[in-house]
Amino acid sequence: MIDAAERLRRWRLALGGDAVGASPVALSADDLGMDRALEALYASERGAGLGASAPNVPRWLGDIRKYFPTSVVRVLQKDAIERLDLKRLLFEPEALAAVEPDVHLVGTLLAMKSLLPAQTRDTARQVVGRVVDDLLRRLEAPLRQAVHGALRSSARSRRPRPADIDWHRTIRANLRHYQREHRTVVPETLLGRGRRRAAMRELVLVIDQSGSMAESVVYSGVFGAALASLPAVRTSLVVFDTEVVDLTELLSDPVEVLFATQLGGGTDIHRALTYGQSLVRTPSDTIVVLVSDLYEGGVRESLLHRAASIVASGAQLIVLLALSDSGAPSYDHALAADLAGMGVPAFACTPDLFPEVMAAAISRRPLPIPAAPTP
Repeated sequence: MIDAAERLRRWRLALGGDAVGASPVALSADDLGMDRALEALYASERGAGLGASAPNVPRWLGDIRKYFPTSVVRVLQKDAIERLDLKRLLFEPEALAAVEPDVHLVGTLLAMKSLLPAQTRDTARQVVGRVVDDLLRRLEAPLRQAVHGALRSSARSRRPRPADIDWHRTIRANLRHYQREHRTVVPETLLGRGRRRAAMRELVLVIDQSGSMAESVVYSGVFGAALASLPAVRTSLVVFDTEVVDLTELLSDPVEVLFATQLGGGTDIHRALTYGQSLVRTPSDTIVVLVSDLYEGGVRESLLHRAASIVASGAQLIVLLALSDSGAPSYDHALAADLAGMGVPAFACTPDLFPEVMAAAISRRPLPIPAAPTP
């Protein structure tokens, strides 16, 4: 239980020294350092701030890393960039090297990459690389496990061709139908091994790279690279705004994939889906995943017609309104409802849920769709 003194201390740090009603609490040296760091960011309109001189930025970054846990540091960095327009943080190698890298920072770097000076670009790539490596450590193993399991399961057929019948499993499954007088088993259920193919599933990722989708672009690039490393999945990755760019050849290097994106600009989903459909070789084995908030800048009816064409071909079409941890996304509710009406699921997905979504799609099981966000 928090005692009265600790409660007053927390209120003093939360309100700041100049706030009306702030308690006259004596602060320790660490508390004063924490207070100065918060004051520089959240009391900037009262004349504080990080100052005009460049050295203040890395010093402030060092202070917040000293006084706060990593999760809080990331929030403070994000707020500094948004509240104080601290874009110069990204233009100085010393300052950029001092940040705590996360997905939001990567999104900002990608959006500004064309403006980065030459001396900062290598540092920016290192920051992006650290985030990508961390995401792969966290997400690649669950994705591989889920997809491999789904592929093994889907390879077993209950209507196999004669050459594909797994007789050992078939006999075990039908022992209850043993006919004693004929000394034989009646195989009511046939179980097959499934045919091995170079690519048991084809996956086409179609990623909206408009500015609002930055976090989704980062996660999509990482997942695309992880899926491309699986020999049983033929993966294509396409990014789009009003233009469409095929980044499939870069999937061996997710950092290159991310730096090849162009965050910002308009949105032509119909054009992107048209190109994505052109990549489909075997519709019955193909999953098309559109990651977009569905704010279509092109012709809405054309988009719906294209989605219906993909579904009619036998391919699966899944719409992820966001692939992020940022909570309920903003999206076009009417267009999402129209797609759902033609059997195309449209929902927001967290990175941790994505492997399960892919496994369910491969096995053609119902997708683990979370509760729809409230409009």
